[in-house]
Amino acid sequence: MRESSGTGLILGIESSCDETAAAVVRSGTTALSNVVASQMSLHANYGGVVPELASREHLRNIVPVVREAMSRASAAAGYPVTFADLDAVAVTEGPGLAGALLVGITYAKALTFGLDKPLIAVNHLEGHIHAVLMEASERSEAPMELPILALVVSGGHTHLYLAKQQGNDSTWTYRNVGHTVDDAAGEAYDKVAKLLGLGYPGGPWIDALAPKGNPRAVTFTFSEIKPRIYRDGSAPANKKAPPRSQGPHFDFSFSGIKTAVLRYVETHHLRASIEARRAALSADPSITQKDAAQLCDQQTLDLIASFQHAVVGNLLRQTLAAAESLGACSIVVSGGVAANSELRRRFQAEADRRGLPIAFPSLALSTDNAAMIAAAAWPKLLAHDFASEDLGATPQLRLGQR
Repeated sequence: MRESSGTGLILGIESSCDETAAAVVRSGTTALSNVVASQMSLHANYGGVVPELASREHLRNIVPVVREAMSRASAAAGYPVTFADLDAVAVTEGPGLAGALLVGITYAKALTFGLDKPLIAVNHLEGHIHAVLMEASERSEAPMELPILALVVSGGHTHLYLAKQQGNDSTWTYRNVGHTVDDAAGEAYDKVAKLLGLGYPGGPWIDALAPKGNPRAVTFTFSEIKPRIYRDGSAPANKKAPPRSQGPHFDFSFSGIKTAVLRYVETHHLRASIEARRAALSADPSITQKDAAQLCDQQTLDLIASFQHAVVGNLLRQTLAAAESLGACSIVVSGGVAANSELRRRFQAEADRRGLPIAFPSLALSTDNAAMIAAAAWPKLLAHDFASEDLGATPQLRLGQR
């Protein structure tokens, strides 16, 4: 393997779900480029991501997306950035869709083999956390006080991690202190939006319509999931996951509220209005999320507002309970659902009330991107934590100790 170029430049590649992304980041703190090719319009026709179609689109997009990322990095740097200038290539190993992950991994392995550069495997969830840390560094803010409690909340994940740094190379360690026992929060948004005849992905539609309704019109309750303490020390089924650790866990469940919305629709006879709304949106794709309010009666808007209020409230309660119990000094919220306006407002207000520092990613880095993968790879590069030649996709890859 060739010696490091000493530029601090890492090319990140992300293809875990339905975005093909590439980015060039310097020293884990400065994004010179961040290119994302979204498949949202393709999958919207099916109301969710179709794995086979996602893999096919990744194959079409991976080469032009990487080329565009290198071109934009050159423009930002003020000089031509070539593959030879890279110190490493980082790629998402998991979790995600197997076929989608393999496209990015196969490309990254071929590229590093040809360049004789190190390959760094990154956990997608760790990337979401580092998206926030990278932007804080770009703004020259003081590092967030450790330990950090990180809430990663998206369409496929709802996890709480206690994150710390250790060692001379500032290696990060994570302890999973909470996760959803069924649906992720973003998945609940998508399914409720589909049930109500709204577009995909559901989060932006519900977020846009919720302010027009009464958030207390419909009462939703969550089954109490008491903090769990693992004592058996048994090995998990996934060989990539560390053994469970002792300590409290703060879990989530969102399948119940999805069922409660369905029952409300049935008992209040909303089917006819839902079908009319679905037909109207199908006939006129130009209708925006804000315009969709004209297609909703007040009862539906109240239902939407109450659903969002309940989900955000549950995320807030569990996160703050974990922060208090585990002695977290600051909070990071990341992932696609972190773009939700009510979530940001309520989390910020409660954190301010408690004097607890909190940070969110920019809207551009809330959803899947490659800048976060390159940023998370920087400490691994310093520690010479490189992937082996037999690196493969790990769809159920876990982050940290449980």
